[in-house]
Amino acid sequence: MPGAKERPPAGFHDMPGHYIRRLQQIAVAVFLQELESVGVTPIQYAVLQAVREAPGSDQRSLAGMIGLDTSTMVGVVERLESRGLVHRGSTRADRRVRLLTLTEEGRSIMAKMQPMVNRAQEKILEPLSKTDRKEFMRMIKVLVSTNNDLSRAPSEGV
Repeated sequence: MPGAKERPPAGFHDMPGHYIRRLQQIAVAVFLQELESVGVTPIQYAVLQAVREAPGSDQRSLAGMIGLDTSTMVGVVERLESRGLVHRGSTRADRRVRLLTLTEEGRSIMAKMQPMVNRAQEKILEPLSKTDRKEFMRMIKVLVSTNNDLSRAPSEGV
């Protein structure tokens, strides 16, 4: 529009992406602090949780559940398997397909981690009232679900 004043570029303090990135950094730091004794990363926890929710699923399907690219998934699963937390088996139909289940140690560590994960989530949301927490979760789910296809590793079923 001729004669209209151009809007000055937004500073990063005006950009939601900046705060989303910062909140991710904070969430990872809090998670690692709470789970230091078990030495599990947020991505490893997500994979373990997905395997617990869908035992016997293949790696590709589990990667889709949590929005993780398949090459990253392979490395995470290898680390979890080397720790004895998951077992990779193959199917008779296609030996290339790897089906994941939690080992006894994997089930044990998941039970141990649950209160730690709950504390981490509580710590992150602590400044918000119960009502604000529900609204925050509602809004973040809207943003994730409507923008899911923009991700390099979209989650399935979002």
